[in-house]
Amino acid sequence: MKTNSKRVVGFTMALLVGACSAWPALAEDNDAASLAKAVQNPVASLISVPIQLNMNFGTGPEDDLQTVTNVQPVVPFSISENWNLITRTIVPLISQPDFGVYSKRENGIGDIQFSTFLSPKEPTSGGWIWGAGAIAQLDTATDDRLGQGAWGLGPTAVALRMSGPWVYGALMNNVWSVSEDDNRDKVNQFLMQPFINYNFASSPGRYLTFSPIMTANWEAESGDKWLVPLGLGIGQVTRLGKQPVNFQAAYYNNIERPDGAPKYQVRLQVQFMFPK
Repeated sequence: MKTNSKRVVGFTMALLVGACSAWPALAEDNDAASLAKAVQNPVASLISVPIQLNMNFGTGPEDDLQTVTNVQPVVPFSISENWNLITRTIVPLISQPDFGVYSKRENGIGDIQFSTFLSPKEPTSGGWIWGAGAIAQLDTATDDRLGQGAWGLGPTAVALRMSGPWVYGALMNNVWSVSEDDNRDKVNQFLMQPFINYNFASSPGRYLTFSPIMTANWEAESGDKWLVPLGLGIGQVTRLGKQPVNFQAAYYNNIERPDGAPKYQVRLQVQFMFPK
């Protein structure tokens, strides 16, 4: 399983990096560059539907493969002359290995998360773009193995800055359970996603991305709190017919992880954009 997993990773990354090199830029270079920066801004005034496949290798005691496909539409609303409200929903479709305990792999929906960000339409005088709001976790898992069995609430915030070809910032949230199913643990979970993107002037719409999703379970034992990935990805904004699309492929190695958590991850994403 370990050898096959490495071959899958190597083949997938080689294929997608090659594909990125072969994708044509948008007919309008400025269109490609501006859309690329817009999709790198979590609070941009842009309707988009990212579909993100996370292949988590080395999961559980048998080093199995877990897949999580996140369907995460982002919809902004103009609520005044100066403010936007951005909604972001994450619907996880999970394929969970048996961990050598259950009779079969479990497939279904995990816990849906819904976030809202209140964000000014214009950057600050220092060039910073920000948004703040709330996140709700819904107890929607179709099986106990696919979710935390809890309804949760918490704050969320994002801040970023665009400087020449660079886009950098971070998104954070913390979810506390407000009710749990019988015999399920309380939830107190932190998420931070720093991101640093470099956009190529010579190939408009193409960019390198560093955007690991770091999490901490504050209820866990001290040695099992953090999941910390490190890695890199490449993306390209192009068109399928007239439809603007953002393709992305990334690899992350979990340098800090709880027992049973994945050892490394391949992340593939296609994001459909609907500019106004």
